[in-house]
Amino acid sequence: MSDRWQQLTVFIRVAESGSFSQTARDLRLSQPSVSRIVTELEERVGVKLLIRTTRHLTLTEAGATFLDKARDVLATIEEAEYAARRTDSLNGVIRLALPTAYGSRAIMPLLPSFMDAYPNLQVDIMMADERQNLVVDGVDLAIRTGTLPDSTLGARRIASLERIVVASPAYLARKGAPTTPNELTAHDCILGHGAFGRGAWRFKQGETVISVEVKSRLTINSAPGIPAASVQGLGLAVVSDVMSADERADNRLVRVLEGYALEPAAVYAVYTSGPKPSRKVKALVDHLIAGLLRPAG
Repeated sequence: MSDRWQQLTVFIRVAESGSFSQTARDLRLSQPSVSRIVTELEERVGVKLLIRTTRHLTLTEAGATFLDKARDVLATIEEAEYAARRTDSLNGVIRLALPTAYGSRAIMPLLPSFMDAYPNLQVDIMMADERQNLVVDGVDLAIRTGTLPDSTLGARRIASLERIVVASPAYLARKGAPTTPNELTAHDCILGHGAFGRGAWRFKQGETVISVEVKSRLTINSAPGIPAASVQGLGLAVVSDVMSADERADNRLVRVLEGYALEPAAVYAVYTSGPKPSRKVKALVDHLIAGLLRPAG
């Protein structure tokens, strides 16, 4: 308890009970401590607040005025604390920032069960491929893929995305399917940004690492645009298994170089409240982790 908070609390209790000893019992303090705290308060405000006799405690005029104001101050503080606790409870709004493709395909399907489980929470979703200024935009939680920039924001790794190379059947019929990473130099490749747009594609086969500088005539700044362009036969693309699942299921895209593994892309939950998220944000993050770890089907 801070000195000023304690002084106000003790003074109000003494004034209302008319007893140092009763106040000491109520607040679990010694009686000399109660007397000292009131004296220190009087010294700080520079006026006598209480008249002490052997039998009675009486408020001075200044003390009566101070008591009214002190009650108002404590009531305001208690209201502020209640509001803060309510904000950090499982009520209110979570402002959630999602990348367009991953958010639509991986996160959105997990939200109905979360909202059923927490009926007093609302979710306000912002979807964009570019990375917003989370603090300026008032975001509580953002889902990010790939490498995170250095930041004072809190973050927790929640999943990994398998990255694969795909192409349309029409492209493969026209250009042929690469059988090794080194053959990529003879192919058209589609580049994006971040983990899915590097000019050097790095593969592992066992303990062997193979890095290939691919050539590209097409660069796209939208995550959904990369598989969409590949479906149109415009080239080979690196996508996540989640981002291309529908297209591969109906044979609009075909996976190539299956014997060679690309480095997975990490998925992070990023929150603006610092290392420790609020209760409602933690509840959503825990829910997402459980859903993302659950096998599909």
